[in-house]
Amino acid sequence: MYRTHTCGELRLSDVGNEVTLSGWVQRTREMGGMTFVDLRDRYGITQLAFSTEGNEELNQKARKLGREFVIQVKGKVIERSSKNMTIPTGEIEIIVAELNILNAAKTPPFTIENETDGGEEQRMKYRYLDIRRKAVLDKLRLRNKVSLETRKYLDSVDFMDVETPYLIKSTPEGARDFVVPSRMNQGEFYALPQSPQTFKQLLMVSGIDKYYQIVRCFRDEDLRADRQPEFTQIDCEMSFVEQEDILNTFEGMVKHLFKSCRDVEFEGDFPRMTYAEAMETYGSDKPDIRFGMEFKNMNSVTKDKGFKIFDEAELVLGIVANECAVYTRKQLDALTKWVQRPQVGAKGLVYAKYNDDGTFKSSVDKFYSQEDLQAWADHTGAKPGDLIFILSGDTDKVRSQMNDLRLHMGDELGLRNPNEFKPLWVIDFPLLEWDEDSNRFHAMHHPFTSPKAEDVALLETDPGKVRANAYDLAMNGVELGGGSIRIHDKSLQALMLKHLGFTEEEANKQFGFLMDAFEFGAPPHGGIAFGLDRLTATMGGSDSIRDYIAFPKNNSGRDVMIDAPATIDNEQLKELALKVEIEKE
Repeated sequence: MYRTHTCGELRLSDVGNEVTLSGWVQRTREMGGMTFVDLRDRYGITQLAFSTEGNEELNQKARKLGREFVIQVKGKVIERSSKNMTIPTGEIEIIVAELNILNAAKTPPFTIENETDGGEEQRMKYRYLDIRRKAVLDKLRLRNKVSLETRKYLDSVDFMDVETPYLIKSTPEGARDFVVPSRMNQGEFYALPQSPQTFKQLLMVSGIDKYYQIVRCFRDEDLRADRQPEFTQIDCEMSFVEQEDILNTFEGMVKHLFKSCRDVEFEGDFPRMTYAEAMETYGSDKPDIRFGMEFKNMNSVTKDKGFKIFDEAELVLGIVANECAVYTRKQLDALTKWVQRPQVGAKGLVYAKYNDDGTFKSSVDKFYSQEDLQAWADHTGAKPGDLIFILSGDTDKVRSQMNDLRLHMGDELGLRNPNEFKPLWVIDFPLLEWDEDSNRFHAMHHPFTSPKAEDVALLETDPGKVRANAYDLAMNGVELGGGSIRIHDKSLQALMLKHLGFTEEEANKQFGFLMDAFEFGAPPHGGIAFGLDRLTATMGGSDSIRDYIAFPKNNSGRDVMIDAPATIDNEQLKELALKVEIEKE
C-alpha cells in the first residue's frame, strides 16, 4: 500500500508506530546533519526527519527533493523536540527509514502555500496546482459540506432528488442561452438550461410534490465576481403551498446550513421587507443590513433654496456617516471622484460636516444657511461629529448611486464584517418591469410567476403596479436565492404571456407544452432556487465565487487552463451544417 495514514492524521498517541506516508513535498530545510521535509496531502502536513547518523545516502537523497515531488516514506513516529502547535501534527515527526520518489516535479510557477505569489490569471492557468493550497482546499471543503447538509435537510423534509435534461429548448426570456447544434436534426439547436424552471413545474403536475436538485445552470451573460457562465443551483419546488410555506421551509434549511457548516445560529425569524421598502431605504433589492446608513428623502429640506441641482431633481437622497466629520478635503474629493466613475455615474457629491462645536461646513454653503443645515441634520438624525452625504437626480438612478456609495462607505468604515451574517426576506416584488429598449414589459423574475390575486385586475389597466408572489433571500448585500408562487392556470398563464408581448401563436410555440400540462390537473405550486456558489462564498466571507468552484472561468468566460472556448475543425462544422462568419469591427 502507498500509505497507512494521511499527512494530517498522526498524533502523540501514535509515537513508536511504524507508518507509511505518501504526498507532495511542501518544502525542505537543512539543519546541521539533519534534513527536514514537510510532506503535504489534502489532509494536512507532517514533518519528516532524515539524519546523516543513520543513513547518509538516504539523507543525500532527501536533500535532492524539489518542491511538489510526489514521494512515499516509511519510518517511525517520534515526539518532536521543537513542537509546532500551529498544525495538528505539530507534536510529532517521522524518522524516515525508506524514501521512494513516485514522481519528480518541475518547479511550480507559483508558491503553493496559503500566501502565494501567483496572480489570479496564472493560478487559473494552473488551477490543478492552485487547488493544492490549503486556502483553496478549505473553500472546496466548505462547498462539499454545504451540498451534503443541503441533501440531508431536504431529504429529512421529504424532498425527492430528480434530474432534469441539459439539452432543452431555447426560450426568449431571461439572459442569453448557450445553444448546442444538433447533428441529427440539422439547422436546429438545443439550449443549455438557465434553470430547470419548466421541468420542475411539470414535475409538480406529475405529482412529485416536493422536488429538489443540485443542478448546473448556464447563462451567457457579462461576468463579474459573483457570476459565472456555468453555476450551480439548489433548485426546489413544492405542491399545495402558499408563500408562507416556502419561506418557512427554506428559512429552516438556511438555519440548518449555517449551524452545521459554520456553527452560526440565527435567533428568531428572519426579518422581512417589501421590495418597495428596500428600494426606498437602501436602493437595492438585496440590501446589506449589517449596518445602518439608511437613505433619507431630503426633498422637503433641500428644495426651493436656489440650488438648481436640487430644485430640478426628482429625488434628493441623504445618508449619514457617523463620526466622519473629521474627513479631510482630500478624502472628500476622492469620494466625489469615486461616485463620478462610469460604474456609479453620479455627476457630483454634496456633503455637510456637522462639527463637534455644533456648526456646519458644507460644499453648498452659498445656498444653505446654518439653520438650513441644522434642518438637514434634524431630518437625517445626524449628530455632532457626523458627515451627511447627498446625491440627487432621477429616482431610480440616484437610488442606485446612493446604494453604491453606502456600500463603499460601509467597506471604508469596516462595517461589513464578513463573519457577521444578516439575512433578510425581500417580498412583494413587481411582477413586470418596463424595458425602454424593447418598449414593452418584461417579467421581473420569469413568465411563470403568479401575480397577487388582488392585483390580477391591474394587468389590464396598470400592469406596472401588479405585485408578484415572489420573494428573495438576501444576506450581506448578496441575493442568495429567489423564487415565487407559480401560475398553474392555463388562462392566467396565457394572459401573462400576452402582457409580455407574446402573440398566441408565439406563446404556444414556446410554452404550449406547459400550458397543455396545466389542463390535466396542475396543483398550486411554488419554489425557490439558491445559488450554491454564492451561498458558499457568503458563508466563507468572500465576495468572489471563483475560489469556491473547482475550475472557474475568467471575466471573459474563458477557461485559461484548457483554453476554452476554442474553434472546431471544418469536418465538425460540415457535419453540423454550420458556417462560421466573424464580424469585423
